[in-house]
Amino acid sequence: MSGSSAPRFAFMRSPVLLTVAALLSCMPSSQAENPLLFISAFAADEKGGIHAFSFDLKQGSLHPLHVTTGIQNPFFLAVSPDRRFLYAIDAEKFGGDEDEWVVSYAIEGRTGKLRRLNRQSSAGTASCYLDVDRTGQCVLVANYSTGSVAALPVRGDGSLGPAASFMQHSGSSIDPQRQKGPNAHCIVVSADNRFAFAADLGIDKIMIYRLDAATATLTPNETQPYVTLAPGSGPRHLAFHPDGSHLYVINELKNTITLFEYANETGALSERQTFPTLPADFSGRSHTADLKITPDGKFLYATNRGHDSIAVYRIAADGSLTLIGIEPSRGKGPQNLLITPDGRWLICANMPGNQVVVFKIDATSGQPAATGAHVALPMPSCIRPLERPDALPT
Repeated sequence: MSGSSAPRFAFMRSPVLLTVAALLSCMPSSQAENPLLFISAFAADEKGGIHAFSFDLKQGSLHPLHVTTGIQNPFFLAVSPDRRFLYAIDAEKFGGDEDEWVVSYAIEGRTGKLRRLNRQSSAGTASCYLDVDRTGQCVLVANYSTGSVAALPVRGDGSLGPAASFMQHSGSSIDPQRQKGPNAHCIVVSADNRFAFAADLGIDKIMIYRLDAATATLTPNETQPYVTLAPGSGPRHLAFHPDGSHLYVINELKNTITLFEYANETGALSERQTFPTLPADFSGRSHTADLKITPDGKFLYATNRGHDSIAVYRIAADGSLTLIGIEPSRGKGPQNLLITPDGRWLICANMPGNQVVVFKIDATSGQPAATGAHVALPMPSCIRPLERPDALPT
């Protein structure tokens, strides 16, 4: 600091500024801790982008902050564990002949702005899912059309290196339209960061990989390389229970959820039960999409596209599910869900309905009630939270 700048700094500490600082320091902690939400708009050209919102945990309302453009068809998003970086799919022609991209961004504090770092090939097409390992050292991607998964190393500045590991799935199943070959739809990392699980809709399998995050390396799990679901199930998304001992898979084609026990020492899965997501008397066309579990592990929510609803389950101590209600999604094609970190709010992205809808969760019953709060957004496909943005630099 030069000699002339020190007096200026002293002068700026005026009574007015001190008063403003005091008022800011007295802001309610709940307001200061409101999470940021990043929501992808799955569209090309100027409609495609990543929308940032502040979410009011008291009122359950969404407040727009910024839109990041220059990205096309960003179907899925993931945030690094240290909350400094965001990763997104970038596809000029989603599911086309050319490999798509994973883009890395630096998150610019509480502003909702994203600064592009770089991009690397996803090593496949119709790239539809991203996850970051618990240490932030690698990003995993699932490629639907080409039926593969890959692991990309994360550099010290948050940018991505080329894929260090690539796994091509093979096989088919009984649905002549949807299961002609492998279609990897999801890949998630276990809580202990030792395994990665990939749901493949086209072959009715959950592939199990050992994960070396430091080298971004996937290898088939020698104890159990995969588990097979009932023919025609179409496993789509996976979710671990907060206790780490149970894994749930939502099956797109059969409109069911299958519960597995998870052995963290070996990475093995043991199938327990399968539960329906639709009313018994429903005879129309519908396919599931996403599932999420409350932070306290008491309730699970699953989306039905076609029936356009959210199935609500109570989770027992042994992980089993009891269907306690089916709530309209208040929009067409519920694609993705988010439960806020406090467990009080459920947010639903109705992708073809071009709308994001807020529900309040009853802490006792688990039932979600639409609040009337919603925002219009072109093809919202993925919602990801950034917790405690107040702790980030501006």
